[in-house]
Amino acid sequence: MAGSREVRNKIKSVKNTQKITRAMEMVAASKMRKAQDRMKKARPYGEKIRNVAAHMSRANTEYRHPFLIERDTVKRIGIIIVTSDKGLCGGLNTNVLRKAINQMKAWQADGEQIEVCCIGNKGLGFMSRIGAKVTSQVIGLGDTPDMGKLIGAVKVVLDGYTQDRFDRVYVFYNRFINTMKQEPVMEQLLPLTDERMQKEEQASDKPKATWDYIYEPEAKPVIDDIMVRYVEALIYQAVTENMASEQSARMVAMKAASDNAGSVIDELTLIYNKSRQAAITKELSEIVGGAAAVLRRRSRAGAGAAARAG
Repeated sequence: MAGSREVRNKIKSVKNTQKITRAMEMVAASKMRKAQDRMKKARPYGEKIRNVAAHMSRANTEYRHPFLIERDTVKRIGIIIVTSDKGLCGGLNTNVLRKAINQMKAWQADGEQIEVCCIGNKGLGFMSRIGAKVTSQVIGLGDTPDMGKLIGAVKVVLDGYTQDRFDRVYVFYNRFINTMKQEPVMEQLLPLTDERMQKEEQASDKPKATWDYIYEPEAKPVIDDIMVRYVEALIYQAVTENMASEQSARMVAMKAASDNAGSVIDELTLIYNKSRQAAITKELSEIVGGAAAVLRRRSRAGAGAAARAG
């Protein structure tokens, strides 16, 4: 029965693990709803400020912000990678890091230098292991993104672009599609482009439109403020999208783990029942065999006594 005891202990252990994964699934489902609400509130503002900034990149103003100026050559690139602080969320972090690594290899093959800003502990740990040059990082954001914590690390990259240390800046994050699907994306943060607007125009066959804005009191302070809001909005949206994706992926992963634990329990229970049945059958065989031996001994003893009496 030693084997049966081991199987029984394993069943108990898997059941305890299943309780944990179910609890984590319910917690992730609760956090997912809140994260999705934040993401849905941030997305319209992010889309609007992106469109306004794209229009400004086409406008003929007397003042051109550094974020709007395209560099002639691209030799130094800064990237911002948004990942989660915790694991147990399936392939969420692996997918966005794989996309970033593939793009970094392509840039390095062209002789371009890369520096990384990491938002999230998983991305920081991975970039440190592969020896990437990490210029700034922020971890421990919790369940609610705080722009005050984010802006310090991001400002290092933005200052690098303003001081000509970077020719372009990209952001990598997981875009929330639905509960079952999260898509790793790469977006160019700086210099500001109207690429998305051009795609929309090509899809709708609309001619390219240009116009000028009227600024009060003057263009420079207004454009400077809008550019800061543009960067803040895109970074905040990327973090909220990634957090919603994280909780959705974790809920799905924990549900899959609970289902797998249930399958393992069923298999172990079947093995335990077979082992127990085999042990019972063996005991019955031994009992029946012993009883038959006793009967044979008695019958022989009776036959011997009868022979002596005769």
